[in-house]
Amino acid sequence: MTYLELLRKDRLPHILCEGCGDGIIVNALLEAIVELDLPREKLVFVSGIGCSSRIPGYLLFDSLHTTHGRPIAFATGIKLANPELKVVVITGDGDMASIGGNHFLHAARRNIDMTVICSNNYTYGMTGGQVSPTTPLGWRTTTTPYGNAEPPMDIAKVAAAAGANYVARWSTASPLQIKESIKKALTKEGFTLVEVLTQCPTALGRRNKLRGAVEMLRWYKENTVALHHARELEEKGVDLSAKVVVGEFVDRDKPGLVRLLGLVKEEKEEEKEEKPTPEQRAARRKEEEERLREARKRILEAIAKLGTPKIRRMIELGMDVEKIEKELLKHAR
Repeated sequence: MTYLELLRKDRLPHILCEGCGDGIIVNALLEAIVELDLPREKLVFVSGIGCSSRIPGYLLFDSLHTTHGRPIAFATGIKLANPELKVVVITGDGDMASIGGNHFLHAARRNIDMTVICSNNYTYGMTGGQVSPTTPLGWRTTTTPYGNAEPPMDIAKVAAAAGANYVARWSTASPLQIKESIKKALTKEGFTLVEVLTQCPTALGRRNKLRGAVEMLRWYKENTVALHHARELEEKGVDLSAKVVVGEFVDRDKPGLVRLLGLVKEEKEEEKEEKPTPEQRAARRKEEEERLREARKRILEAIAKLGTPKIRRMIELGMDVEKIEKELLKHAR
């Protein structure tokens, strides 16, 4: 399976603007799912309102597109109703940190089992580029034309302080780190958050002399500092107030709410040993796909010997076995 197979191609082209960073998030997310070999029927996506909240509509999974600020509330209901499902929330800084702020705080406090991926573009991109809870100081938006005077919320630190089991933050300039953090978040118990600083050149960048995706990605590279490096600099007295710290802020193993409520089916030791790892499942899947390719090759070779010149030509062109089968049936009639 490739990540392209997990896209709803009938929904394309997408509605996102040129240069939007949400595509990088989608790529990292789907690659993480493929590498973990997670069963599609066990994943549910939930989103609220905003540019990033349209992402689940392009994914070949069951999903809920909910009301503004409420995806975590809906996700809580899904998880408690069916604890076997892996619930993933796709949200934005406005959707989660503003109108959905209380749901965010208490989901992290409860350590409810879900993975939240927050696309933080520092603005309300879909509704015209207004100031959001995370807009940096001094940045211009449609509602702060002279520069934002309000101190921004640090989403990652809030989640960590509230009680989340895993919290990471990266920018779209670090797609591999985003993927690895999503993989870790999807395999951990409890509330896990991956915040992604993403570019919005259309609604925010152009108002702050960052007119394209390349300029915004360059800004992220120049203005983010890795967590371990930030600690070293702070010890030396370096002022990092103008920088954004990225990395893994929290990685702990407290029991999630589902376990605390007694909704988790405890596995016996022998069952735990027999259960294959994601890597083993991926290897088995690869072996099965290889066997299918070999079987298909033998079938095509047999058909080539028995078929008409037209069918042999179809095989040379690399057409699917299903199309060739239809042609064979037509010829048989």
